[in-house]
Amino acid sequence: MRKSRLSQYKQERLLKLFIAGSTARIAAELVGVHRNTAAYYFHRLRVLIAEHVDKHTWFDGEIEQGESYFGGRRKGQRGRGAAGKVPIFGLLKSGGKVYTQVIPDAKSRTLLPMIESKIYPDSIVYTDNFSSYDVLDVSDFKHYRINHSTQFVDKKERQNHINGSENFWNQAKRHMRKFNGIRKAHFELHLKECEGRFNTPHTKQQLTMLKQIVKSKI
Repeated sequence: MRKSRLSQYKQERLLKLFIAGSTARIAAELVGVHRNTAAYYFHRLRVLIAEHVDKHTWFDGEIEQGESYFGGRRKGQRGRGAAGKVPIFGLLKSGGKVYTQVIPDAKSRTLLPMIESKIYPDSIVYTDNFSSYDVLDVSDFKHYRINHSTQFVDKKERQNHINGSENFWNQAKRHMRKFNGIRKAHFELHLKECEGRFNTPHTKQQLTMLKQIVKSKI
């Protein structure tokens, strides 16, 4: 942002259009800049958001964790084991924030270091019955498994269950769908953008936060 040749006025307009969820092509037309200029500006905003959310995301209390799989529509298997999909690991604090990361696989040796680097010991962690989470049974966390295929019969268990992660996955997929395909090299930045939007849900707050982040880099 420091070396941008764009006027402050055009930068402000691009920033607001980014927050509004506009694509770079539409933003370029509205602001009167080249499409590549708007695309690069949006790319730099995503880089700043990614740096910010990774630095400020730690969890304690009750946390739900799990994975989702992103990619184009394909016939055949869905979810775990689906070919051609990008696996994403996610953490969600009850009533709070989400943290996501692209992962090469969903094996215990991949997931545990990420979990330990983002969750404080003695926190309560909810997962499904996937075998990769067996390692949490002998960890510093209180591990509870949720069977999504059956109804909860215990009121306390129902109250403790955190179901917001599906809300985030659906929100992220809806947002990314408008781009009609995202290059693999940029996918994680788009994911972090979705994470930042979810963690700061109100538009005015998003704008204020992003302005502060940009200002801190000038």
